[in-house]
Amino acid sequence: MATQSPAPRRNRALRVVLLAIASLLCAGFFALGTWQVYRLQWKLELIERVNQRVHAEPDFPPPPSRWAQITVASDEYRHVLLNGVLLYELTSKVQAVTALGSGYWLMTPLCQVDGSVVLVNRGYVSAEAARQLPAPARAGAAACKAATAAGPAVSVTGLLRISETRGGFLRANDAAAGRWYSRDVSAMAAALGLSQSSVAPYFVDADGPAGQPLAPLQHGSDAEALRPSDRQGAGSSLEHPVGGLTVISFPNNHLVYALTWYGLALMVAGITWWMSRDARRWNRA
Repeated sequence: MATQSPAPRRNRALRVVLLAIASLLCAGFFALGTWQVYRLQWKLELIERVNQRVHAEPDFPPPPSRWAQITVASDEYRHVLLNGVLLYELTSKVQAVTALGSGYWLMTPLCQVDGSVVLVNRGYVSAEAARQLPAPARAGAAACKAATAAGPAVSVTGLLRISETRGGFLRANDAAAGRWYSRDVSAMAAALGLSQSSVAPYFVDADGPAGQPLAPLQHGSDAEALRPSDRQGAGSSLEHPVGGLTVISFPNNHLVYALTWYGLALMVAGITWWMSRDARRWNRA
């Protein structure tokens, strides 16, 4: 009775192992492709949701009773309306890179009638203009009460943004030196002497009203300091803060990733079929 030689037996075992590996790879690539399809659906829904928020009519922001429930998913980029008094003397400068070039955001606390404070990103100014601004003062205990009593009140519309707590790229915020690379609401409020319990955990990027200043110019405010005058001439670099420069961008490469994973799954399946076909031919030969 003839016995099977060890070589064909080893070849058959090797083919089984390779087939098992190929099956696992094919299943894994297919699963990754399907996961990217789900990610694509999620991203499209996110883009649509944010687009609706940005273009909605402005509404009042979340009140203090809801601050603890504010999240990126439920609140970021909501179009909001603020009413209150801007504390120009407490304006902080945050380094920024925008479509207009490198410069600074001007972050100014806004006191609302209920005593709560929201930091408002009034917009971009150039580095040259920002150098002419004084260092921010430190708020007193009754700063908001005095400001709301004295006025004038302003209305600000803009996009609600979540606090940026991580600092800039490879640079940490230095509150003591007044160097800010990200809009960290809690740290900025502490540096200004504002009560943490009264400061909202978000800030608002002010809309850009067609080249108009955000608020009426006030004596002694940085808004007045940034107003070009006859003495400065036509070449002056001083300007009002430019709002409406929020960049809303969601990379959406999930379809490409899905097609790549599905393509790899098909490639592995094709190679496996080709090797199995040739193996059968060799066996018959």
